[in-house]
Order: sequence, then C-alpha cells, then structure tokens
Amino acid sequence: MPQRMDRRRFFQTGTVAAVGLSASGTMANGPGRSSSDSKTILEAAHEIPVAEDADVVVCGAGPAGVAAALAAARTGATTRLIEVNGCLGGVWTAGLLSWILDTSNKTGLMQEMLRRLEDRGASAVYGGSVGYDVEEMKILLEEMCLEAGIRIRLHTRVCGAVQNNAGRLEAVITESKSGREAFRAKAFVDASGDGDLAAQAGCGFDYGHPETGAAQPMSFICLLSGIEPEGMTPFVRGLAEAADWSSPKDNLRKAMNEAGVDPSYGKPTLFYIRPGLFCMMANHEYGVAGTNADELTEASLRGRAEVHRLINALRGTGGAWKDVKIIATPEHIGVREGRRIHGRYTVTTEDLAKGAVHEDAVCKVCFPVDVHSTDPTKTKGIAAKPVRAKPYDVPYRALVAKDVDGLLMAGRNISGDFIAHSSYRVTGDSVPMGEAAGVAAALAARSDRLPHELPWTEIREQRDGLVASTE
Repeated sequence: MPQRMDRRRFFQTGTVAAVGLSASGTMANGPGRSSSDSKTILEAAHEIPVAEDADVVVCGAGPAGVAAALAAARTGATTRLIEVNGCLGGVWTAGLLSWILDTSNKTGLMQEMLRRLEDRGASAVYGGSVGYDVEEMKILLEEMCLEAGIRIRLHTRVCGAVQNNAGRLEAVITESKSGREAFRAKAFVDASGDGDLAAQAGCGFDYGHPETGAAQPMSFICLLSGIEPEGMTPFVRGLAEAADWSSPKDNLRKAMNEAGVDPSYGKPTLFYIRPGLFCMMANHEYGVAGTNADELTEASLRGRAEVHRLINALRGTGGAWKDVKIIATPEHIGVREGRRIHGRYTVTTEDLAKGAVHEDAVCKVCFPVDVHSTDPTKTKGIAAKPVRAKPYDVPYRALVAKDVDGLLMAGRNISGDFIAHSSYRVTGDSVPMGEAAGVAAALAARSDRLPHELPWTEIREQRDGLVASTE
C-alpha cells in the first residue's frame, strides 16, 4: 500500500527531539539508559542550543536548495543553507548526475549557472540537455553562494522540527559533528529531495505508486576516463544519432551483453562531458526506499559492484574500450523518488494531459512522462506512458506546505501525483522551483507574513527583477 502519513499520526508515532531550545543550553543532561522492554533506549532530555537565527533556512543544497538560497539571499534575506553531504549540488555533484534535463526554456538562475559553466569550458550541450563537469559544478555553486553572502553548513543532517503554538514552523533540529543544534528562522524551504524537513514537521505526504506503494528505482552512476568520442560514437547520446548509429542505448547494452554482462537498467546510457570524461548510467536498484538507511546502504553496495563489473567486462573486450577506467562513483546513490509533500495544490496527471496553465506559474515543464519501471519482471527500462504530457505549468501553490505554516518545498518533493512527479522531478525544473521558493521565503520573512499570504504578483515581480539583474 502507498505510504501516507498525516500530521496527527506523525505526532502520535514519531518524535520531535527538542524538549526545549536555549541560546546557550547544554547538549544533554546525561547519558541515556535502557528501557524496561530491552527493545528501546531512553534518551536523556536535551536542551538544544540555538546555533543561529536567520530570516530563511534552506534544508538541502541540491539544485533546488542552492537556487532557493541564492534567490532568498539576493532578495535581501539572511540565509542559512544546510546540507548533509560534503559539497553543494546534491544529485548534481554528490550523485554525479552530470546531466541537466529540461533547460532550454528556463531563465534566471538556471541560465546564469549554464553561462558560468560554459565560461569555464565545463559543459556540453545536446539539444535541450546540458552535460557538465562535476568538479567544476561543485566550485561554481560554492562561489555563487559565497558571493551572495549565504551561510553554508555542510555535513549536517536535519533530524527534527519545532512548531510554535499556532502551528508555524519555528526551528529545525540538526545533528552533526557539532552535536545537536537548532536553527531558527522566519521562513523555511525544504529542498531535501525526500521531504525530510516537512515530514519531521508533521506534513502529510504520499509515497510511491498509488496502487503498490513502489517507488521508481534508484541509479548508481559513475564517471569514466580512458575513452574518447571517436571510438564511443555508437554508444553516446547525441553523437550516435548524428552519425546514424540508431539507438546508442541499445548499442551499449549489446556491447555489454557481448562482453558477458547484462546491466540492471535495460537502457544503459553513456554521456560525453568533455575530452577524457564520460558519465555512465547503467544501474537500477529496485524496491529501495530513499527513507531507509539499510536499503540505501545495500543499494549503494550493489550499485558500485555492478558498475565496476560492467566496466571491467567492457575493458576486457579491447578495442575502443581497452583503457576505460572508473574515476569516480557517487557519494550518494541517485534517488528518483521520495516523499511528495502535501501542498496547497497538487500537480496531477490531468495537468500534464491538458497542458495546464496557471496564473501563479513557477515554471513551464517541457519534459515527458518518464517512469522508470518499478517492476523489473515486466521491463528494466521505461514503463509504458499512461498519458502524453503537453508543456504544463507548476503553480506556486504546489510549493506551499498544506499542513504546516511557514514552510515551502522545492524540487522533487513538491506536491504532485506519481505520474506528474516523473515529469517535473528533473533538475532543469528544480532550479526555477527553488528560485521561486527562495524569493517567497525572503519576502515572507522580511514582511512577517506566511508564504501562503503572499500575492503571486509580488513574488513574480521580485523574481523577475532578480532575473533581469543577471541577464
């Protein structure tokens, strides 16, 4: 069954760690102890120090989170950006994605990032998609955030949330090498991908397919060297089609099969980034929940073993593959689907089918329905499309949490159904979502209003002003 959780059930079954907040409180009043049933541990009560007060706190520094933080800071808000990994960029960097989809009609921060990557010689453009050098992306995002005055905290995980008596989000609780801390703000953006902050705060959410509860498979990507475009033309998107080599994905799978291995993803893909650098996606991890640490661990171990097995086999065939090597595997496996947080509007399959237009449009999605099959016994590739998507709008209301005040979402955890999510989840759309959420959070914080109280015309005017200043 699909996983659904409302606010009341969350507070009945979950825990929010904070007993109280203090500006200079101690981390704990003593060690924990075993409980009488031996299956649980009683943790000592905590007085959690408030590490900082800010106008806006953004949780998650992937494409949506970086965009949200940049937009908030450029709108004049003091902004704290919290990230669990050791770099900014999320799936772009820690996940080694190396490819940005649905960028061609986007303005603002998305275009600014692409221009700055191009200036570094760190991108490759094929149609409406853009490949990039992961290491250059890391330093670019850091430079942009530091230029904007954003306070960055890496290696820090959100583990709780605190509301005031009126149901407004007041603080996030984190765990890190610095211990347990609270970050207080006037407005918050959950850009964690899996909706971690929203779930901790008590928001309702949907997860997976509405009939089975299964989420789309994850992918463990790798970066390759020792091969060059000339020898790889039949296998590379953009190059194969131009040279009339038919389907590069089918060609790559055939080469793997001839080498004696069969990838778990039925449509393995090779991307050319720059001379000496390629990205390969050939792994699918089925039946894994992005909210389960054991399952993430097992998927990561299987994924890394598989990509090494595939590349070792290809190298053994000689020819153009004789010097191929894996130069990097991801810090975090690529997760396609997590919690879809309930918002004040839900993007639906019907929206895609009719090409919905909204007055409060955050962005227009031009990416098709892209459901990676949840059942490998039926197909290890892309599932049959139940609807053909027309370009459609994502409204601002889908970014505003329904159950908790003061909270916005950005990226793949916004409010939408299973089919719609498979289209809008790509990162070329996450960036404008983050941009709108960041502007709204800053305006709300600076005027002591809640995000749902802001007129869209005010958000749009501010956002458009930021776009104009960068173009």
